[in-house]
Amino acid sequence: MRQVEIFDTTLRDGLQLEGVSATVNDKLIIAEQLDHLGVHFIEGGWPGANPKDIEFFQRCQTELSLSTSTLVAFGSTRRPRGKIDDDQTLKNLIEANTSAVCIVAKSSEYQITEALRATIDEGIAMIGDSVKFLTSEGRQVLVDLEHFFDGYKQNPEVSLRAIESAVINGATHLVLCDTNGGTLPDEIGRIVSEVNRDVGDDAIIGIHCHDDTGCAVANSMAAVNAGARHVQGTLNGIGERTGNTNLTTVMPNLMLKQGYDCLPEGRLERLTVVSHRVAEVLNRAVNPQAPYVGSSAFAHKAGLHVSAINRARDAYEHIDPDTVGNNTKFVVSEMAGRSTIAIKADELGLELDGAAINSVIDDLKRLEHEGYHFEAADASLELLLRRTIGGVPEFFDVESLRVITDEHTGREFSTEATVKVWVPSLNAEPTRHVSIAEGNGPINAIDTALRGAIEQSLPQLADISLTDYKVRILDGTNATGATTRVLLSASNGQRDWTTIGVSANIIEASWRALEDSITYGLLLAQND
Repeated sequence: MRQVEIFDTTLRDGLQLEGVSATVNDKLIIAEQLDHLGVHFIEGGWPGANPKDIEFFQRCQTELSLSTSTLVAFGSTRRPRGKIDDDQTLKNLIEANTSAVCIVAKSSEYQITEALRATIDEGIAMIGDSVKFLTSEGRQVLVDLEHFFDGYKQNPEVSLRAIESAVINGATHLVLCDTNGGTLPDEIGRIVSEVNRDVGDDAIIGIHCHDDTGCAVANSMAAVNAGARHVQGTLNGIGERTGNTNLTTVMPNLMLKQGYDCLPEGRLERLTVVSHRVAEVLNRAVNPQAPYVGSSAFAHKAGLHVSAINRARDAYEHIDPDTVGNNTKFVVSEMAGRSTIAIKADELGLELDGAAINSVIDDLKRLEHEGYHFEAADASLELLLRRTIGGVPEFFDVESLRVITDEHTGREFSTEATVKVWVPSLNAEPTRHVSIAEGNGPINAIDTALRGAIEQSLPQLADISLTDYKVRILDGTNATGATTRVLLSASNGQRDWTTIGVSANIIEASWRALEDSITYGLLLAQND
């Protein structure tokens, strides 16, 4: 009785979030990831509703092999005053060829009379007829009772009649839906408890919540504690409006805090990886501060916290991050203490004595006061630590750089950069190189000119490519003279890194980030 089924609706309800879409290939990948995680049910979509979902269910029959989860097709009851034998939605559910189907049904007097424009008796008959037809076709039937909580508060008799109609015709699950997301945990708990007493062992009570009050996870947990044994939600909480119950939060809450079984043994450790993999497929990054799976969920910045957790991991962590596949992270900033710097140096394999650590702390506080933000610039932070102990070779020394931008007839702009640089040599004096290059802007021109000056001496530079460039105004009160922060991301195909530069001169800020980026890439190549 401590088992709680997990029903994932990312591929249907989740994709209703504004700005999110997925191809059929994307949906197949996500379904594989959900099966890898071990959820009980995967709702694949609404067959027949659009070409994408039609193709998805067709391809699932030959391309999707699930070892843990059950694929579910979603649909609705028959139409008001319609006939079962010619209802296309029900036919599509059968043709989807899934062993289980989930149908949405009106369970509120207001919704039946106003949205459906039907009588109460007809609304109840729609549920019973549809469930009976689908079960007669050999399908397991789950019923999402839409607007259940609003309807129950208005007229519980109608809502309970909807439940009875589903149960007596063979539904295995009665999923109570907080469709508008406006119900609070105490109400959820009370109503689920009352329904659970009426239903008994005739069917499994489920819960489906939306997050319009920010209570979807709390509401789902309240329902489970009141007798629900089936929770519907989405990975990372995506969904229409403010989203659905976040399964990446509710599952570890139920499992680690309350002792329920939601996933097969050993699968919870896959939670963070699956969460981020699905987010990557949908091109929607996981909230860094998301509980359990966020990159900052177990990040420690304050020196006092870091010092304590270095001695005892549970000092400021409510669970062992390993249980959900995440890890402890020590963030270095102006708030860092000696323990933070020592831990970071140890991670990098650097030996910093007390004087070096004090020097790093002083530099950090000064630079972050100027606008640097080393949390977002891992490579610049590492270079700062290494430079403190003389651990960064001087790959090149820039004598000067100059940028010229001209406006031509027709308002076309051209940019040219000149870089004069010295490159050290093992067996000879440093050599001086001068390079001139054009670019589609000052930073592109400087980058191209610098590469032209040093690439012959440093051929490994060819593997380093810039991947992103971000500029932020730190103080808008000075208008165009404001201090700017530049974050520059790069990659060598094996590693990704980010560097930072800060200055009131945007070209200088960009150059500082670019110089660090190329230096870090060359350092990686040297150490490989």
